[in-house]
Amino acid sequence: MLNGMLGKKLNITQIFDRRGKAVPVTRIQVAPNVVTQIKNTEADGYKSAQVGLETLKKPSKPSFGHAKKSGLESAPRYLKEVQFDGDIKSGDSISVDQVFSKNILVDISGVSKGKGFAGVVKRWGFAGGPRTHGQSDRERHAGSIGATTTPGRVFKGMKMAGQMGNKQITVRGLEIMDVNKDENELLVAGSVPGFLGSLLVIKKSKKKKAVYHEPEIPATPQVGKSKEEEGSEQKVSTEKSDAKDPKTVEKKPENAEQENEKDQKNG
Repeated sequence: MLNGMLGKKLNITQIFDRRGKAVPVTRIQVAPNVVTQIKNTEADGYKSAQVGLETLKKPSKPSFGHAKKSGLESAPRYLKEVQFDGDIKSGDSISVDQVFSKNILVDISGVSKGKGFAGVVKRWGFAGGPRTHGQSDRERHAGSIGATTTPGRVFKGMKMAGQMGNKQITVRGLEIMDVNKDENELLVAGSVPGFLGSLLVIKKSKKKKAVYHEPEIPATPQVGKSKEEEGSEQKVSTEKSDAKDPKTVEKKPENAEQENEKDQKNG
């Protein structure tokens, strides 16, 4: 079966898991993907399939010819290559429940939101310069970017102002909370890149899900005691302490004669 599918981001909402905890989730529409081409390299042990999503209203001749080879009547709008195992043929339609199931982890790739040209404070979180000592117009400046005559140039990868967003981003290890076969939807915990309606590539993750352990319940829970119970416990403890005290314990006479002698003296 396919290792991944194409989908579209719908919106963000929240659900409650079996422990009653609110989980933010992203709804992803995963319509049936059509297999347009099979690429099999037995030498490398790598098998991949080209899958398509949606249909073009006005397909070009090359795209229509490519789809016609797979026995399709219309050309797909989006095409991506994913790995697969098992038996898949060109022209097969794969639904979401055939690939994904509940509680598995997936990696989701997409193009992040483009936010236009941004300075270093917004783009990289720079602190900016001081607001005093005559620096009234350079509060959000980047500062020095060079290193004098050695090396006499600006290093590659320097954090500077430029376009923010609009990059290919992959978020790994997101858990599938639910699979809706009737609506062709996935509920994925967390946020995914892209704007509403953008294309997403969903693949099975190599990460393993952490095992959840229920909290241990103590064998003898600490329960509040009433005043009567506390008073009875204190009474029992005092009686035990008096019994152990040698001063409070009376010595028993050895025989009856000694008792009679004591009675006569007292009388």
